[in-house]
Amino acid sequence: MKGSLIVVGFFALGCLLGWGGWLPDVILENDITVYVLYLLMFQVGLSIGSDKKLKEILGSIRPKLLLIPFATIAGTLVFSALASLLLTQWSVFDCLAVGSGFAYYSLSSILITQLKEPSWGIRLATELGTIALMANIMREIMALLATPLFVRYFGRLSPICAGGATTMDTTLPIITRYSGKDLVFISIFHGIIVDFTVPFFVSFFCSL
Repeated sequence: MKGSLIVVGFFALGCLLGWGGWLPDVILENDITVYVLYLLMFQVGLSIGSDKKLKEILGSIRPKLLLIPFATIAGTLVFSALASLLLTQWSVFDCLAVGSGFAYYSLSSILITQLKEPSWGIRLATELGTIALMANIMREIMALLATPLFVRYFGRLSPICAGGATTMDTTLPIITRYSGKDLVFISIFHGIIVDFTVPFFVSFFCSL
Protein backbone atom coordinates (compact mmCIF):
# COMPACT_ATOMS: atom_id res chain seq x y z
CA MET A 1 0.00 0.00 0.00
CA LYS A 2 2.86 2.37 0.81
CA GLY A 3 4.34 1.75 -2.66
CA SER A 4 1.02 2.58 -4.30
CA LEU A 5 0.77 5.87 -2.40
CA ILE A 6 4.32 6.77 -3.44
CA VAL A 7 3.42 6.14 -7.10
CA VAL A 8 0.33 8.35 -6.79
CA GLY A 9 2.46 11.02 -5.14
CA PHE A 10 4.99 11.03 -7.98
CA PHE A 11 2.15 11.08 -10.51
CA ALA A 12 0.57 14.09 -8.80
CA LEU A 13 3.96 15.82 -8.67
CA GLY A 14 4.44 15.23 -12.40
CA CYS A 15 1.00 16.69 -13.13
CA LEU A 16 1.78 19.79 -11.08
CA LEU A 17 5.17 20.29 -12.75
CA GLY A 18 3.70 19.87 -16.22
CA TRP A 19 0.71 22.11 -15.51
CA GLY A 20 2.89 24.80 -13.97
CA GLY A 21 5.33 24.81 -16.89
CA TRP A 22 8.28 24.06 -14.63
CA LEU A 23 9.73 21.22 -16.69
CA PRO A 24 12.73 21.79 -19.00
CA ASP A 25 11.89 22.21 -22.69
CA VAL A 26 14.03 19.19 -23.59
CA ILE A 27 11.58 16.95 -21.70
CA LEU A 28 8.50 18.55 -23.21
CA GLU A 29 9.79 18.62 -26.79
CA ASN A 30 11.03 15.03 -26.88
CA ASP A 31 8.90 11.92 -26.48
CA ILE A 32 10.63 10.80 -23.32
CA THR A 33 7.73 8.54 -22.33
CA VAL A 34 8.76 6.13 -25.10
CA TYR A 35 12.12 5.58 -23.45
CA VAL A 36 10.51 5.30 -20.02
CA LEU A 37 8.25 2.61 -21.46
CA TYR A 38 11.21 0.75 -22.97
CA LEU A 39 13.01 0.89 -19.64
CA LEU A 40 9.91 -0.37 -17.83
CA MET A 41 9.53 -3.31 -20.23
CA PHE A 42 13.23 -4.15 -19.76
CA GLN A 43 12.74 -4.10 -16.00
CA VAL A 44 9.77 -6.48 -16.28
CA GLY A 45 11.91 -8.94 -18.22
CA LEU A 46 14.71 -8.65 -15.69
CA SER A 47 12.43 -9.18 -12.70
CA ILE A 48 10.86 -12.30 -14.20
CA GLY A 49 14.07 -13.75 -15.64
CA SER A 50 16.13 -13.20 -12.50
CA ASP A 51 13.64 -14.83 -10.16
CA LYS A 52 15.52 -17.73 -8.57
CA LYS A 53 12.31 -19.71 -8.33
CA LEU A 54 11.49 -19.31 -12.03
CA LYS A 55 13.14 -22.60 -13.07
CA GLU A 56 11.39 -24.45 -10.28
CA ILE A 57 8.07 -22.85 -11.16
CA LEU A 58 8.34 -23.63 -14.87
CA GLY A 59 9.41 -27.21 -14.12
CA SER A 60 6.45 -27.79 -11.83
CA ILE A 61 3.72 -26.41 -14.06
CA ARG A 62 0.62 -28.58 -14.17
CA PRO A 63 -2.38 -27.98 -16.46
CA LYS A 64 -4.70 -27.31 -13.52
CA LEU A 65 -2.53 -24.40 -12.37
CA LEU A 66 -3.28 -22.59 -15.61
CA LEU A 67 -6.93 -22.39 -14.59
CA ILE A 68 -6.19 -19.86 -11.84
CA PRO A 69 -4.55 -17.13 -13.99
CA PHE A 70 -7.09 -17.95 -16.70
CA ALA A 71 -9.92 -17.33 -14.22
CA THR A 72 -8.29 -14.03 -13.19
CA ILE A 73 -7.90 -12.86 -16.78
CA ALA A 74 -11.35 -14.01 -17.91
CA GLY A 75 -13.14 -12.58 -14.87
CA THR A 76 -11.35 -9.25 -15.13
CA LEU A 77 -12.11 -8.86 -18.82
CA VAL A 78 -15.76 -9.85 -18.43
CA PHE A 79 -16.41 -7.33 -15.65
CA SER A 80 -14.36 -4.65 -17.44
CA ALA A 81 -16.61 -5.13 -20.47
CA LEU A 82 -19.71 -4.92 -18.27
CA ALA A 83 -18.41 -1.69 -16.74
CA SER A 84 -18.48 -0.12 -20.21
CA LEU A 85 -22.28 -0.40 -20.13
CA LEU A 86 -22.32 2.20 -17.36
CA LEU A 87 -19.95 4.60 -19.13
CA THR A 88 -20.74 6.79 -22.11
CA GLN A 89 -17.36 8.34 -22.88
CA TRP A 90 -15.32 5.13 -23.06
CA SER A 91 -15.87 2.18 -25.37
CA VAL A 92 -15.83 -1.46 -24.33
CA PHE A 93 -12.30 -1.77 -25.72
CA ASP A 94 -11.11 1.20 -23.67
CA CYS A 95 -12.48 -0.43 -20.52
CA LEU A 96 -10.87 -3.73 -21.49
CA ALA A 97 -7.52 -1.98 -21.96
CA VAL A 98 -7.80 -0.47 -18.48
CA GLY A 99 -8.79 -3.80 -16.94
CA SER A 100 -5.93 -5.54 -18.73
CA GLY A 101 -3.51 -3.81 -16.38
CA PHE A 102 -4.38 -6.51 -13.81
CA ALA A 103 -3.11 -4.19 -11.02
CA TYR A 104 0.16 -3.50 -12.87
CA TYR A 105 -0.59 0.22 -12.76
CA SER A 106 2.81 1.63 -13.73
CA LEU A 107 3.14 -0.29 -16.99
CA SER A 108 -0.50 -0.24 -18.10
CA SER A 109 -1.00 3.49 -17.57
CA ILE A 110 2.11 4.47 -19.55
CA LEU A 111 1.37 1.94 -22.26
CA ILE A 112 -2.23 3.10 -22.73
CA THR A 113 -1.20 6.76 -22.86
CA GLN A 114 1.56 6.02 -25.37
CA LEU A 115 -0.58 3.85 -27.65
CA LYS A 116 -3.63 6.14 -27.65
CA GLU A 117 -1.83 9.47 -28.09
CA PRO A 118 -1.33 9.25 -31.92
CA SER A 119 -5.04 8.76 -32.59
CA TRP A 120 -6.65 10.60 -29.68
CA GLY A 121 -4.24 13.36 -28.80
CA ILE A 122 -2.39 13.85 -25.55
CA ARG A 123 -5.37 15.03 -23.46
CA LEU A 124 -7.70 12.07 -23.97
CA ALA A 125 -4.84 9.58 -23.99
CA THR A 126 -3.56 10.92 -20.68
CA GLU A 127 -7.07 10.85 -19.24
CA LEU A 128 -7.50 7.15 -20.02
CA GLY A 129 -3.97 6.45 -18.79
CA THR A 130 -4.83 8.18 -15.52
CA ILE A 131 -7.98 6.07 -15.18
CA ALA A 132 -5.86 2.96 -15.72
CA LEU A 133 -3.39 4.13 -13.09
CA MET A 134 -6.05 4.77 -10.45
CA ALA A 135 -8.14 1.69 -11.24
CA ASN A 136 -5.18 -0.67 -11.00
CA ILE A 137 -3.80 0.99 -7.87
CA MET A 138 -7.24 0.58 -6.29
CA ARG A 139 -7.21 -3.09 -7.26
CA GLU A 140 -3.90 -3.64 -5.50
CA ILE A 141 -5.00 -1.73 -2.40
CA MET A 142 -8.26 -3.69 -2.32
CA ALA A 143 -6.31 -6.95 -2.48
CA LEU A 144 -4.04 -5.82 0.36
CA LEU A 145 -6.83 -4.65 2.64
CA ALA A 146 -9.60 -7.13 1.88
CA THR A 147 -7.66 -10.41 1.70
CA PRO A 148 -9.00 -11.64 5.10
CA LEU A 149 -12.57 -11.05 3.90
CA PHE A 150 -11.89 -12.70 0.54
CA VAL A 151 -10.55 -15.81 2.27
CA ARG A 152 -13.47 -15.92 4.68
CA TYR A 153 -16.27 -15.52 2.17
CA PHE A 154 -14.84 -16.71 -1.16
CA GLY A 155 -12.09 -19.20 -0.34
CA ARG A 156 -8.31 -19.26 -0.15
CA LEU A 157 -7.73 -18.78 -3.88
CA SER A 158 -9.82 -15.61 -4.14
CA PRO A 159 -7.09 -13.18 -2.93
CA ILE A 160 -4.78 -14.57 -5.62
CA CYS A 161 -7.29 -13.74 -8.35
CA ALA A 162 -8.00 -10.35 -6.79
CA GLY A 163 -4.30 -9.47 -6.62
CA GLY A 164 -3.76 -9.87 -10.36
CA ALA A 165 -0.16 -9.36 -11.43
CA THR A 166 0.91 -8.35 -7.91
CA THR A 167 0.66 -11.83 -6.36
CA MET A 168 4.32 -12.53 -7.08
CA ASP A 169 5.54 -9.51 -5.12
CA THR A 170 3.57 -6.85 -3.24
CA THR A 171 0.50 -8.89 -2.25
CA LEU A 172 2.39 -12.17 -1.73
CA PRO A 173 3.05 -11.63 2.03
CA ILE A 174 -0.62 -10.93 2.83
CA ILE A 175 -1.76 -13.85 0.68
CA THR A 176 0.73 -16.15 2.39
CA ARG A 177 -0.48 -15.03 5.80
CA TYR A 178 -4.20 -15.57 5.23
CA SER A 179 -4.36 -18.18 2.46
CA GLY A 180 -1.53 -20.35 3.75
CA LYS A 181 2.09 -21.06 2.89
CA ASP A 182 1.07 -24.00 0.70
CA LEU A 183 -0.30 -21.51 -1.84
CA VAL A 184 2.92 -19.49 -2.16
CA PHE A 185 4.01 -21.37 -5.27
CA ILE A 186 0.59 -20.96 -6.91
CA SER A 187 0.58 -17.25 -6.06
CA ILE A 188 4.01 -16.68 -7.61
CA PHE A 189 3.15 -18.70 -10.71
CA HIS A 190 -0.13 -16.81 -11.08
CA GLY A 191 1.64 -13.45 -10.78
CA ILE A 192 4.25 -14.33 -13.41
CA ILE A 193 1.66 -15.51 -15.94
CA VAL A 194 -0.68 -12.55 -15.46
CA ASP A 195 2.24 -10.10 -15.40
CA PHE A 196 3.45 -11.49 -18.72
CA THR A 197 0.06 -10.94 -20.40
CA VAL A 198 -0.31 -7.25 -19.48
CA PRO A 199 1.58 -5.66 -22.43
CA PHE A 200 -0.06 -8.04 -24.91
CA PHE A 201 -3.66 -7.48 -23.77
CA VAL A 202 -3.25 -3.73 -23.30
CA SER A 203 -1.66 -3.34 -26.73
CA PHE A 204 -4.33 -5.50 -28.34
CA PHE A 205 -7.31 -3.64 -26.89
CA CYS A 206 -5.74 -0.25 -27.54
CA SER A 207 -5.41 -1.17 -31.21
CA LEU A 208 -9.16 -1.88 -31.60
